[in-house]
Amino acid sequence: MPSPSLDHLRTFVTVFRTGSLTRAAQLLGVSQATVSGHVQALETALGIPLFERGRTGVTPTAKGVELAREVSDHVDALEDAAALAGRAASASRTIHVGGAAEILSVMVVPHLSRLVDAANAPIRLVFGLADDLLESLSAGAVDVVVSAVPPRRRGIAAVPFYDEEFVLVGAPRWRGAQLESIPLVAYAEDLPIVRRYWRSVFDRPPTALHTVAIVPDLRGILDALLTGIGMSVLPRYLVADALAAGTLVGLDEPEVAPLNTLYLATRGREAQTTPAIGAVAAELRRLIR
Repeated sequence: MPSPSLDHLRTFVTVFRTGSLTRAAQLLGVSQATVSGHVQALETALGIPLFERGRTGVTPTAKGVELAREVSDHVDALEDAAALAGRAASASRTIHVGGAAEILSVMVVPHLSRLVDAANAPIRLVFGLADDLLESLSAGAVDVVVSAVPPRRRGIAAVPFYDEEFVLVGAPRWRGAQLESIPLVAYAEDLPIVRRYWRSVFDRPPTALHTVAIVPDLRGILDALLTGIGMSVLPRYLVADALAAGTLVGLDEPEVAPLNTLYLATRGREAQTTPAIGAVAAELRRLIR
């Protein structure tokens, strides 16, 4: 019986962790047919089935789980050794950082030189929605993601690191007015941010509000509020200067402000094995606070 190929074992561990031949292929940079062939060759070499194929992915058999326990640490050690050997090369490749345009623009862009220095490599910021960015992270197109939703994908390591506080704000002219009488500027038609605030603070949906504008950019909403058009719910980091200057005022003071936890997500062990990615992740935790 031929000894199992190291490439086949690496593919097996990736499929085991992702639960998907497609995602494993994306992470490994090969075709799905190649991944399937590696798994089949390993099953043939060992004489045991390692996965059960289903419509939504693959599930490891008992023997597959046992094999993963035996070989995963060894495969990781080889990956770590390869990463260290390629440290000089990785230092020069561009590090892609994903996140919402607003928080990266406000908290990271003014200090971008610190991020470049930490990585010792070029930085490319990628703006987008959390789910799309996490998919890009799984596929290898992005290296670090600041996510507004908890990542639940296999192969993604994530830590909570920052709580966004949301505040209901408007121009001083609206101070003391009934909230239902103040025009609303919203991020989207279904009022995702406003709805969360109303349910958290007032324990009811915002059905009585009158929406006068939809602006799918929180910075655009801030600019609109500064003209006096109405009110909205925005993260405190975005409106802190306007509140301090008195150009905006808080229209509600809840005992417990609604919070949204942000997560810092990377692929697997890359924050530990790839110095540039680890340094960027650490610097993002210092900048976003």
